[in-house]
Amino acid sequence: TQLDILRSRSQAIKVADDLGLARNDKFLIDMGVASNGAPIGGLDAENTRRERVIRVLMANLSVELPRSSRVAVLNFESPNAQLAANVANSYVKTFITANLQRKFDTSTYTRDFLSNQIAAAKERLEQSEQAMIDYARGAGLIDTTGVGTGTGAVAGNNESSLTMSNLVTLNQSYSEARTARVQAQQKWLQVQRMPLMSIPEVIGDPLIQRLNGDRAIAAVELQQALERYGSNHPTIIGLRARVDELDDQIAGQANLIRRSIREAYELSAKQETALSANVDELTRDTLSEQDRGIQFNILKREVDTNRTMYEGLLQRYKEISAASGITTNNISVIDVAERPTAPISPDIQMNMLLAGLAGFGLALAFVFFRERFDDVIRSPEDIDRKLGLPYLNVIPLADAGMSPKEALEDRRSHISEAYYALRTAIELASPTGLPNSLFFTSAAPAEGKSTTALAIARTFALTGRKIVLIDADLRKPTLHRELELSNEVGLSNLLARQRPLADAIQHSDIENLDAITSGKLPPNPAELVSGSALSEMITQLQELYEVVLIDGPPVLGLADAPAISSIVDATVFVIEANRSSRGKTKAAVRRLLSARAKIIGAALTKFDAQRIGYGAEYDYYYYYYGGQKAADAPASGRKKQRQRVSN
Repeated sequence: TQLDILRSRSQAIKVADDLGLARNDKFLIDMGVASNGAPIGGLDAENTRRERVIRVLMANLSVELPRSSRVAVLNFESPNAQLAANVANSYVKTFITANLQRKFDTSTYTRDFLSNQIAAAKERLEQSEQAMIDYARGAGLIDTTGVGTGTGAVAGNNESSLTMSNLVTLNQSYSEARTARVQAQQKWLQVQRMPLMSIPEVIGDPLIQRLNGDRAIAAVELQQALERYGSNHPTIIGLRARVDELDDQIAGQANLIRRSIREAYELSAKQETALSANVDELTRDTLSEQDRGIQFNILKREVDTNRTMYEGLLQRYKEISAASGITTNNISVIDVAERPTAPISPDIQMNMLLAGLAGFGLALAFVFFRERFDDVIRSPEDIDRKLGLPYLNVIPLADAGMSPKEALEDRRSHISEAYYALRTAIELASPTGLPNSLFFTSAAPAEGKSTTALAIARTFALTGRKIVLIDADLRKPTLHRELELSNEVGLSNLLARQRPLADAIQHSDIENLDAITSGKLPPNPAELVSGSALSEMITQLQELYEVVLIDGPPVLGLADAPAISSIVDATVFVIEANRSSRGKTKAAVRRLLSARAKIIGAALTKFDAQRIGYGAEYDYYYYYYGGQKAADAPASGRKKQRQRVSN
């Protein structure tokens, strides 16, 4: 309350008058809310200035009261140091003066007022007590505890209270009985509409559960006996009689349960009817008693009210009379406001510290949310963490100016080395050794699966293995262009059983590497791939070659890839770094797994190690195979340029 008084408009008016702040514009100029030019003019210039002074005082004042303390701290902010101290001290001085004046004025007026009020209250109390006694005698009502105490009860009121208590208790019991009847009725109606053996109480009955178990055992024994004996065999007849007996027992117990539900409903209905009659009888008795005591209760309440008012006025009069001569103040000054020696704002060091902390916090929040909601596969760790697939190897981006084919032909390039490592990982990925048939696919087009399939086929062929590479992408084939082969006869002709296998196999410029191109693009690739011709063709090729490699279409949106993956021995899933999202890639993996594909791992293509901070881990490629090129480059152009490996 005292803090609200300090912040009030009336207190600001007292300070303005005490210091004469509204006499001119000096205060407003010192506070920075008016210019040091012409004074405020007009008929209402003085009132306008006074109003502005009051608003400025209230806006720049702050009062603090620490918890568990009775010492308040009063602050006033101003660009003028001396003015700030003067206003703060004036607030305290005028507040103490006003507090003393209020006490003195209030005590004198209050004593005179209370004296008159006490006399009137005493007279009203005497009159109301006399009226209550006269009515009680005429109506035959007796106050057993006496009127003077103010807490007495009317004779016969105990019986009335007992009747009312019984009514409340009985009414509560009636409400509970009615609720129980409604629940029992709903339950019985529900049971009537349900098949006997579908009733929850029947299903949950321990005896029925045990009888059902015995019947199941008897039924099994009967079925087993029927397999050994004829239908008229004594054993069969006995077991059938046992099953029928158990059925009768189950039906009898179920009927008993349903009958108990009906009986519970009928019993609750009878209880509700009986309680309803008792409630009606007690209600009539209670209303009769209330009619007889209405006027007495009115008079008694008037007596109690007058007595409470009289005692309160008398107590207040004694308190004011005792304190009327006291003029001491309960507010004292602990520290006087002095002229500040340094400004409180702006605090450059604190502002810089807070700005740094805020920037650091925002950076952490940005990094956290970016990492939290980043759905893109960026690093080898994401393959295991986001997809749950084994990690085979990463394929880095090709250098600027070098095509994927040139990078593969250069055995000293980092891409060739990466594919050699991927080949080794494929050989070691299965406990049975190198798979006889290997399928390459990806979630979406242009993720590098065709380049990867060709590179792995090339590395296997260079080791002396006899390899055949099949272009199974019957929508966007690329193998015939990469190996510069004819595409007149290919996989589509074999799957349509138009040409023999020997007509589709072509020899490439790479030793030990043969290829089967896609052939003419069919209108229904999914139907061709889903037939038995592909499985038969792979079986024939496995007799001629050590490894059959298949470059397939992407998974999402097409039915070809899951069908091919279910036929081959192993599947390699190709993922483009910084492009493939977790949701899309995981959906593709789920489609392959649902087709019973054997995914031996995933390869991450077009990987830029320096972009995501893996440069130190993968720099050995450049150290051994790119050092001379880096040394010959100009100093200003040492930074590697990248391009994406196309599908």
